[in-house]
Amino acid sequence: MKQWNFYFSGILYGIIRDQNGDGKELYHRTLDVFTNTFHPEEPLHNDDFYEVLCRRKLRDFFESLPEYEIHAKAGEERFTTAGGQVFTRRLSGHGASASDSYIQREVKFPLDLYLSDGKVYAVQMAGRDYTGVLVLNGMEEQTILKEWTADPVCAVHFAGTYMVPTADGEQLATDVYLPATTADGLQPEPTRGFSGSSPRVPAVLIRTPYGKHDGVEQYYRFVQRGYAVVVQDVRGREDSTGEWMPNYHEVEDGSDTLDWIADQPWSDGNVGMTGGSYLGYVQWAAAASGNPHLKAMLSSVCAGSPFIDLPRRGGCFTSGSMAWNFAMSEKRFREDRMVRSDWEEVLKLRPVRDMARKALGIDVPFLNEWLNHPDYDDFWRKANWRERSCGHVVPALVMSGWFDDNGMGTTEALELIDAFYPAGTYKVVLGPWKHSGNANYDIHGIFMGEHALRYDMDLLCFAWLDHFLKNEENGIETGAPVEYYTLGDNCWKHGKHWPLPEAVSTVWYLDREALTLCKPAIQESDSYDYDPESPAAHIIDVSENELEVPEDYTEEEKRSDILCYTTPVLDHDLTVTGDITAVLCLSSDCPDTDLFVRITDVDEAGTSIKLADGVIDVKYRNSFEKPEFMEPGQVYEVRIRTTKLSNTFKAGHRMRFTVTSSAKNFMFPNSNTENGFDSEVNRVAHNTIYRGGALASHILVPVEKDV
Repeated sequence: MKQWNFYFSGILYGIIRDQNGDGKELYHRTLDVFTNTFHPEEPLHNDDFYEVLCRRKLRDFFESLPEYEIHAKAGEERFTTAGGQVFTRRLSGHGASASDSYIQREVKFPLDLYLSDGKVYAVQMAGRDYTGVLVLNGMEEQTILKEWTADPVCAVHFAGTYMVPTADGEQLATDVYLPATTADGLQPEPTRGFSGSSPRVPAVLIRTPYGKHDGVEQYYRFVQRGYAVVVQDVRGREDSTGEWMPNYHEVEDGSDTLDWIADQPWSDGNVGMTGGSYLGYVQWAAAASGNPHLKAMLSSVCAGSPFIDLPRRGGCFTSGSMAWNFAMSEKRFREDRMVRSDWEEVLKLRPVRDMARKALGIDVPFLNEWLNHPDYDDFWRKANWRERSCGHVVPALVMSGWFDDNGMGTTEALELIDAFYPAGTYKVVLGPWKHSGNANYDIHGIFMGEHALRYDMDLLCFAWLDHFLKNEENGIETGAPVEYYTLGDNCWKHGKHWPLPEAVSTVWYLDREALTLCKPAIQESDSYDYDPESPAAHIIDVSENELEVPEDYTEEEKRSDILCYTTPVLDHDLTVTGDITAVLCLSSDCPDTDLFVRITDVDEAGTSIKLADGVIDVKYRNSFEKPEFMEPGQVYEVRIRTTKLSNTFKAGHRMRFTVTSSAKNFMFPNSNTENGFDSEVNRVAHNTIYRGGALASHILVPVEKDV
């Protein structure tokens, strides 16, 4: 008989008994968070309890356990189980020696196996802001669990659902969970969740458009560690009243909610916020209000302002986010509406405001309202937390990845930090991750490296809250301000600031099909014809709702409407960290067009892997508020900022910069008319990029220098 213990963010949640030690006859006891006791033992027939917490099916592990150990004892570097699971041996230490660890490949939410003498003793399971650990009883100190303190945890008390009033009369449905234990045991249930003799506690606020019950089990850990948890449906969603207009009301509603929390008898007035994507957006929106009760943020893959991030990045209109728009088309989240086999046909429907009616049978009011505001105006400004920021500093732990499709939102957060935040009030973690975060070793078949995932994200989160909400002196504010992962070298590095002081802006000029450090003396040009009826592909699966994944563009770059500029084969490693700015000299025979640029890493075999990209609708080259159409024969300077990256272009590789005017499935194709992306009439644009002489198009590349 073997006993396995399951921990979530350092808290024991389950005890699993393997009756015969072969994974076939399993019994378990699970934690009742509301009494802080374990349920009676029962057969482990399904994984629901564990899957809700860590997104993994533990029965799959137990069923394959004997097979894992057979392959490991044989010393295999890579093996595939009968069920199709792929594992590779970790070649360097990551909490265990090289011979003791295997990582699961080619899946989201992998299992990392730890072995001793050929026997698995632990599985570590990383997530965006958590780690789950399944470990043989008594082997906890051989895992990340050794970093957690053994403080007793509190029971969770559901204090009720409240309707929080907004200043303009709406009601925001809000669930409150309170710590219901002391170190001595369970307190009597207080009236409406609070006893006058109970200590006041800081709160963690989650504001969500996806339903306040969605994933709430993952928030109990904050209550268990002494925080009130407040989960709220944002305006117009689920059980809250008012109109659903993404982003529009979040500054004011966030501030009203913070005031309400501070006024509760259980609150000590200190509030932190957590969450990713839209749940990250609402944090920066609340911070923009200047509300004094917000004392800490756990900002993960946060969405940004509308014309820098989604839905109008660079003034274009993001077609790839229509999956999200469809899922949010009614008051309750409809995830099933994201998955379609006919997205390519749906995204061709025009006008765009008829798309939902034709594809779903209903209108999407917020989408129609977006379309009513083609240029940046007061409507969009109200949703721009970056512009509305008053310089109020809320200590922020910022987490994102190079392939996060809200990555430009994090870029804006980093700009705000650079402008206003003193040392010790921010920490930044940037990994080789997509929007779902710390969850993949491979993204679309491209290996991110054996150390791509971290087991300490929840440790960082709790340390941040404990310091800034509870005044604990744990040193979190004195550690490395920036931790980032460099692809190519596949390692984590530390920085003193972002952008990195040691990253020197280096000019690479476009020169025929090359990138060169020497400015070409002779002015020349390259032209292509862009046809909106035949746009170049942005290689994604719209149903996946991940818009910035790395991919192989080798074949796509052979199109005649994509210009490629490539360095010579590098004779030394070149590490680029930051975002790249393209400065292009353009003329067109049409009044408008888009420019879409990519940075790729080209290996010895010629395979070209996308790392970063940038886009702009050219009529917005000077201002998103005032479109300026082009005149035939005139040359215009256009600046385009890419997404962030950190990549070492290895010796023998080449760096490539590509220019085109479309990104099918990512952006609605520009019609090349004054009606932009939403025209039913298209023109073929003859676009010209100038290089050399007085019109020397170039890119500014942040190259890391040794210091």
